[in-house]
Amino acid sequence: MAFFTKLKDRLFKSSSKLDEGLEAIVSDGGEAEAEAAPVDAVMDQPGAASDVMPDRQEDSGPKLAAEREAEEPTPAPEPAPEPEPETLPEPEPQPAPEPQPEPSEPQPDPTPVQEPPAADPEPAPTPEEVPAATDLRQAMTPVAPALDETPAEAAAAKPGLLGRLMGRGAAQPVVRRTLDDEMLEQLEELLISADMGVDTALRVTANMAEGRFGKKLSVAEIKQLLASEVSRIMEPVARPLPLYAKTPQVVLVVGVNGSGKTTTIGKLASQFRAAGKKVVIAAGDTFRAAAVEQLQVWGERAGVPVLTAPEGSDPASLAFDAMGRAQEEGADLLLIDTAGRLQNRGDLMEELAKIVRVIRKKDESAPHNTLLVLDATTGQNAVNQVKVFQEISDVSGLVMTKLDGTAKGGVLVALADRFGLPIHAVGVGEQIDDLSPFDPDEFAAALVGTDG
Repeated sequence: MAFFTKLKDRLFKSSSKLDEGLEAIVSDGGEAEAEAAPVDAVMDQPGAASDVMPDRQEDSGPKLAAEREAEEPTPAPEPAPEPEPETLPEPEPQPAPEPQPEPSEPQPDPTPVQEPPAADPEPAPTPEEVPAATDLRQAMTPVAPALDETPAEAAAAKPGLLGRLMGRGAAQPVVRRTLDDEMLEQLEELLISADMGVDTALRVTANMAEGRFGKKLSVAEIKQLLASEVSRIMEPVARPLPLYAKTPQVVLVVGVNGSGKTTTIGKLASQFRAAGKKVVIAAGDTFRAAAVEQLQVWGERAGVPVLTAPEGSDPASLAFDAMGRAQEEGADLLLIDTAGRLQNRGDLMEELAKIVRVIRKKDESAPHNTLLVLDATTGQNAVNQVKVFQEISDVSGLVMTKLDGTAKGGVLVALADRFGLPIHAVGVGEQIDDLSPFDPDEFAAALVGTDG
């Protein structure tokens, strides 16, 4: 994750370009929509009108019976009828009945019927009605706020489900635009400007639109779709540099001038040595003295021997001698640097083919890996480089450098889509740890500008 953070921070040119373009596309013809409608959702709930708009209850229309019962005063129930004299058991005849305060009204037995308390202003309902009325109120009456709380305070104290889960209040408006033909054309142009190439851009947008044409999408949703599609394309080519049991394993590193071959060899040597491998480097760029000196500096940093030859020497001869020494010393890996050459220089490309023929005299299966180092700033020109180098030296894998200095990181997607060559590593800086195995998900998230 540490390298992903660095990659994301340094791919800001690609991600910011795509981000700005997507914002402009969605804003052009898009409409602001609320992510959620918490007020409407609350208003649809029973008893919510009095919580949200307590001063307009008279306009809220017909109310539920439970609400009317909670708001209107409860009518006083009729007093319990006095029991008829004939229904009472006949009293035993008394020889001397005591005088009663009101002889006109017979006194019922105090045990079955009780008089309502004097302090209660309303007569209590009959025993038969009390349980039914209590159950109905408990089942239907909404919970009212406390007496010392206003309805607004009660609503604030009880946020909705989304508010409790997300920890936020009302949702912010989000701009969405309907995915139509015009929007797809704009997305294609944006991806082409990020150097994905015409064919890859058309394929990516077509897959993004599948099942979503006519639907409204936001910038965040488009980013997620784009990142998923990029990750799907890059997944089959994300493979580390293979290591073989046969030693020495010869790794030939090729590329155009200034692509970062020498720096990549130094970083690979350092990483392999840290993994316990014995590594030897052959400085095959005999035409540029600065390249040999730079490689010697990297060799000292990594603790790896660097084999050199006089300036202007035949690089094929140096490669042959380096293979012999690596075999003698029991090295696990031999990394051979080559001079930078343009893919349109036939004589230099023929020289590279000569190196391959010479080292095969020592080992018919060599070189076991041919790494093509590509400069991400070259954009679509990298496609032509892969095509020519693959014909001359049988390229087995790619390393992309300088992703931190370009807004054209999409070319890596185009290469994966067209050639399907393994992408072993990507570089985003000059430090020794700025070369990492390629991860499709992290690359897609960094390229598009999502959180990953």
